[in-house]
Amino acid sequence: MTSLGSQEASAGAWSVWALTPLEGVGPLRFGMSMDEAALALPEAPELQRFQAEPWFPEVVGVQLGRSPAEPAVYEYFDDSGRLFCVAIDAVHGPQVTLDGVALVGGDPAELEQWLIDLPDSMGGVRYGPRGNPGINDLGLVLRVQDTPTGLATRPVLVGRDWADRCTDDWEGGIPESEWVGRVWPHPSFPELRVWPPAGDPPAWAGRWSPPF
Repeated sequence: MTSLGSQEASAGAWSVWALTPLEGVGPLRFGMSMDEAALALPEAPELQRFQAEPWFPEVVGVQLGRSPAEPAVYEYFDDSGRLFCVAIDAVHGPQVTLDGVALVGGDPAELEQWLIDLPDSMGGVRYGPRGNPGINDLGLVLRVQDTPTGLATRPVLVGRDWADRCTDDWEGGIPESEWVGRVWPHPSFPELRVWPPAGDPPAWAGRWSPPF
């Protein structure tokens, strides 16, 4: 599976971003300051900033895109102001590739199988409590996102200093806001479609809810 056909319309507006596991993706490098990250993406203005963790206001999310209707990239900065996590919108974001495989806007089942088939030397697939697959040693987790044509993949990427247990959505370093929404489809839990479930709002310290 090496095709870049997924998410063609959106990717046409961007250059294809190569993922360098644990180091960076496209023009972004983990560890950048917020100013450095903004300079690296002049074509994607900031749309909004938001609190990415319910109890840790110092963890800041930045939503980027060409218009509010087309959010493309989500950057996350830790309490020292360093870029530690990047997520790519499944519809409007740039295409991201690893060894020629397209990670954005893809078929969840196909990409899950691709992860499983990767050599053990790359770390092996792990699943978080909500079923999202990923590989800690690559700093890569796959999420799903609703799109006009069905569920599509939304990759979430972290740097080396934050990769330990990154697939664990309870204890890993990926911000809580990135786990909100559709959960990875799993035949054992067909009734669990979104988190939090209907009627069970996330505890964002009573002040905030994620922008997606």
